[in-house]
Amino acid sequence: MHPFASYVLRSYYRATGWNEDNLYANLTRSSNAILDFSVPRGLHLSISKAPNGLFNTSYSMNAMPSLNGSVGYIFTSCNLDVKSSGSVRFKDMVERFKVYDQPRRPEGKEEEWLAGERADTRDYLLYGRLYLPTGRLDALYSTRLSPTLQALVAAISDPRSTFSSEKRSRGDNVSNIMFSLQHDIGKWCSEYTYSAEDGMLGVRVLHNFGRLRNPTEPPEDLTSPPGTRPKRVDEEEATGGGLKGRVSAGAEFYISAKERSAGVSTGIRFTTLPDATPPSFQFPQPSSSSPLAQSSRSPPSQPPTTITALFNPMMGHISTAYAARVSRDLSMCSRFDFNVYSYDSEWTMGAEWWMRRAASKHEDELEPSLVPPEQPPVPVPQAESLDIPSDIHGVVKARISTNNNVSLMWEGRLKQMLVSLGFVSDLSSRSKPIKAIGLELSYFSAG
Repeated sequence: MHPFASYVLRSYYRATGWNEDNLYANLTRSSNAILDFSVPRGLHLSISKAPNGLFNTSYSMNAMPSLNGSVGYIFTSCNLDVKSSGSVRFKDMVERFKVYDQPRRPEGKEEEWLAGERADTRDYLLYGRLYLPTGRLDALYSTRLSPTLQALVAAISDPRSTFSSEKRSRGDNVSNIMFSLQHDIGKWCSEYTYSAEDGMLGVRVLHNFGRLRNPTEPPEDLTSPPGTRPKRVDEEEATGGGLKGRVSAGAEFYISAKERSAGVSTGIRFTTLPDATPPSFQFPQPSSSSPLAQSSRSPPSQPPTTITALFNPMMGHISTAYAARVSRDLSMCSRFDFNVYSYDSEWTMGAEWWMRRAASKHEDELEPSLVPPEQPPVPVPQAESLDIPSDIHGVVKARISTNNNVSLMWEGRLKQMLVSLGFVSDLSSRSKPIKAIGLELSYFSAG
């Protein structure tokens, strides 16, 4: 379950038009959502409040295995549409498998003039969290320097790290400040980072192959027959028995002056086109008697799929993952990790299953990132739910690997509260088969 601060940060990115998915760091985001979900440890309680669209507060407490807590505050320059835990779209609070839309060049805010002078200001977000009783302080500052540039400053201040040389030598809880500059033009996205604690400089680059549609281009004529409809600019020629999609490739390089070390990694991703699975066109629905409406009721032409591969030549680590949505409510993923130097390998499999119940409204709406700014969101009539509306009230995630670790977690909504319950088991241990078990309760309100 996303913490309240992460939910506000994603809402801020959505409100300012920044695409956080077009980063090399998020290249394997779809598979990580299924295989690397975080199971709560112990008992965790969280209460948050958004008194207005600019200011948000959050309080959390861990009751087990040890008692500690934190207090957080968030302030933004723009009004955010923050929902309460009882009305927020459930999928917005869960890290899940998703085929992301083609990246587009970010657009800046409209210019505002007052008495012949520019009156619009630069968007920014301020976040701070104090942990008790340790006194650790986390801070984040994010601002848009231009329509395609975003700067971030993240800092950690831990009083304990100045007194514990042992923890400092291990790199645990060390005070640090990190600067990051992100440049996104749609086709290319680069990120430059600097970490003060170890003097590390890093560069990440991601390139999306193929032409990307300009948001100002007129929409295609969806009422024309398939044979006469003009081919999309990012659409590839169909091949028999294959998947139709796009390819992204990237790399990262970092060097540490303090540690006198460096690292490099490369990655590639293939993902199917989100709008290649009908019906996902972002335009008004045609009449039920039109050919397009009849074709939209047909099964998907291809399953939403993401295939990724990562390679770190210095560490000799290779990781490949295949994730796909095999049905409306079931997504599965498989990942294989291998080290060419030690020959160590690990095979991990996972799945997520969405739980539904009959309701009076649809929750299967288009992802906010898939809707162009000039088009309002429209519901997607899923093939399985054209007649009976459904409401998502929970998701079950499971993971198993060849190292005998098994994880199971349920996330759902009970009344006005979001709940996470899960455990981690080690099948190879007879003395302690359950490694961790936890329950997380989250409640937040708005207005």
